Amino acid sequence: MRNWFIISIAVVIFFGFQFQAGAQLTPEEVSSRQKWEEFLKTAEIIGSEDIPEGVTKPIRLFLKKDEIEASGAWKKVKGLREGVLEGWRYEIAAYEMDKLLGLNMVPTTVERVFKGKKGSLQFWMKFEMDEGERMEQNIGIPSSKADNWTKRRYLMLAFDSLIANEDRTQENVCYTKDWRLILIDHSQSFRSSRKHKKNLLYGKKGIKQQSLFSMLPRVFVGKTKELNFDNIKKAVGSYLNDKEIEAILARRELLLNEIDEMIKEMGEDQVLY
Repeated sequence: MRNWFIISIAVVIFFGFQFQAGAQLTPEEVSSRQKWEEFLKTAEIIGSEDIPEGVTKPIRLFLKKDEIEASGAWKKVKGLREGVLEGWRYEIAAYEMDKLLGLNMVPTTVERVFKGKKGSLQFWMKFEMDEGERMEQNIGIPSSKADNWTKRRYLMLAFDSLIANEDRTQENVCYTKDWRLILIDHSQSFRSSRKHKKNLLYGKKGIKQQSLFSMLPRVFVGKTKELNFDNIKKAVGSYLNDKEIEAILARRELLLNEIDEMIKEMGEDQVLY
């Protein structure tokens, strides 16, 4: 089971939250992001332990500031690992892109130095299970959550295609107790090779999987259209270089073109909601 941050927030029924692109974090969790970003950056590290799961060998850091205690998953991975490019900075960039697009599906993630080394630190969220555990235990999606689950899966694949996340495994698709879908582990994202600028990972001609993004939020599509070099650079700061940002914009065009083709074939109301 994957747990990526612990924080006690009541589940609420909210007004107006449907206007988010596909928010799975609660309104309180979203509104308190800045607070927890500051906490993760500045709280005293009072303990640590290795996390037995994950090939990037993350470390759980226990933090305290004033009367508040929480923990997070810290990664320092950087460079090639078994021939695959990994980077802790991509974890932070994915979080910032999640905010820019209004998805609110990625836990708070910041830069943090531990034992003299830079890395990413992500809030440790308590999950009921991950997708691998769900399938292994043959647990079905509750009928009342099925529509949300289906829509979030399409949105996840569109997001992964936009940021070129090559490592979306069953273990980093996580569920809260009330079946909200949260996305973790983005250290193999933001590819900038020619292949990743000419094709999406998913979609009609997907590198990893050839399947359509059959349903997407209008808000997500609108925010994707608004992406440009300047607003991406402002969001991600120094965590992505210019080549990586340009690759996002190339994939943006591919994604929007594919959405336009689906709308022409099936009708806007069948594709966007």
